[in-house]
Amino acid sequence: MIELADVPELRDPVMIAAFEGWNDAGEAATAAIEHLTEVWKAEPVAAIDPEDFYDFQVSRPRVVMDDGKRRISWPTTRILLATATSLDRDIILVQGIEPSMRWRAFTVELLEFARQLGVTTFVTLGALLADVPHTRPLPVSATSEHEGVAALFDLEPSQYEGATGIIGVLADAASQSDLPALSCWAAVSHYAGGTPSPKATLGLIAKLEELLGLSIPHGDLPEQARAWEHGVDELAESDEEVAEYIHSLEQAQDTADLPEASGDAIAREFERYLRRRGDNPPTG
Repeated sequence: MIELADVPELRDPVMIAAFEGWNDAGEAATAAIEHLTEVWKAEPVAAIDPEDFYDFQVSRPRVVMDDGKRRISWPTTRILLATATSLDRDIILVQGIEPSMRWRAFTVELLEFARQLGVTTFVTLGALLADVPHTRPLPVSATSEHEGVAALFDLEPSQYEGATGIIGVLADAASQSDLPALSCWAAVSHYAGGTPSPKATLGLIAKLEELLGLSIPHGDLPEQARAWEHGVDELAESDEEVAEYIHSLEQAQDTADLPEASGDAIAREFERYLRRRGDNPPTG
């Protein structure tokens, strides 16, 4: 059950959701929600009761100090409301941990809550490990299964097949219920995916600005992104094989940016690199 605080009548609300875990390489998606929470001074208005959806041996509760007193903080999904945006509509932010169980019930509960609030656009954010160089702009893709949304933003349906996370389940459920929805995914350099990636977070923020017609303060994200890139540069300089691999990714991406570039050309470049290495491509 979602525990709801008093919520005023909302203006054409957008819901933006991200979850820690499998959908969140480099913590890029959840960091985007945290950034939006901070710059828009979003306030909590609801939380999903975690008892039915989380395995507390996997996502353990934490002991925290609150006004000098110890209390238990339970893992859950929080829902926050932002009204101080540059858009003439309200934003609902969903921030949580990927559920451990009962995903279908979780999805029904969250989307029913969205309907109660009158949500007119549902946006999911994710991040995945990919063969992309950290020295170039990290790709951010947007897809939609909803015909109206796809036409409005000039998007294509996702062509992905394979294992999915709660973001994929929510996106599918939104499509099945005809809730206008889109999904944004940032690619994170897989060789640098073990640490938070503010560069990917900044890419997601920029994509939201583009799609929703928003002006979002970037704060210190650009400085954090440059510091992250510098740190990965130092890592690469200490490992000749990593440096060579990054160089091959740079060449492939630069080739892709040329007018005559094609998927076959990029594939051939990567195959040449593998032949030099004499092994298989790294996996994320």
